[in-house]
Amino acid sequence: MRKAVSRFLSKLKGEPYILQDCIQLKDLCGVFWERFRQLARGWLRGFAFHHRDGAVLIGKHVKIKCAGNISCGKNLLIEDGACINALCRQGVIFGRNVSIGRNTVIDCTGVLRQLGESLSVGNCVGFSPGCFIGVRGSVRIGDNTIFGPMVSLHAENHVYEDLAVPIRLQGVVRKGIEIGSDCWIGAKATILDGVRIGDGAVIAAGAVVNRDVPGRAVAGGVPAKVMKYRGSRKEKEL
Repeated sequence: MRKAVSRFLSKLKGEPYILQDCIQLKDLCGVFWERFRQLARGWLRGFAFHHRDGAVLIGKHVKIKCAGNISCGKNLLIEDGACINALCRQGVIFGRNVSIGRNTVIDCTGVLRQLGESLSVGNCVGFSPGCFIGVRGSVRIGDNTIFGPMVSLHAENHVYEDLAVPIRLQGVVRKGIEIGSDCWIGAKATILDGVRIGDGAVIAAGAVVNRDVPGRAVAGGVPAKVMKYRGSRKEKEL
């Protein structure tokens, strides 16, 4: 049975997917029963999406606002307690095989007088539980990028130079955030507005990224600095 399930999942995802031999049959049945319920919810609620190419799986207590702005590829998984506010100028696009972890928040607009721009997520992207994606400027994420738990992205910054005017009245700057393909963003990392992270980069857990990170770089710290490059033994001093 495991082999048959592995073949089915591999075909569904479009890549090898081999189940571990230690998984008991009763546990496997429990997982599939939960996925069936998620699929049923996704079938019903997915009709509100602007466009969908295949299956959508939605967990319990998921909140989706302005679902008509969402387009997605096949196998979009939205886990329990996630919240998506898709109200923005150019909409929200999820590629195929995207997973949104438990209690993750995707917030595209804070106030109606200043709508967010857009969110574009590539194929095979995974958000672990508790992430926060603040879309004010545009946010673009490439294929095969993974996010650890409680990562936060903030595509906006407040203007605060004038001491005579409250900060909330001085306006905002929105440069946007771009994260390349095949990146790993470690747990509790924070990505600030205006940052560009190149393909294949790794961001260490707890880092605060306020400047661009080159492709294949490994960066960490507060603020984040390049420590070394993947595939090279030569390290850059902090």
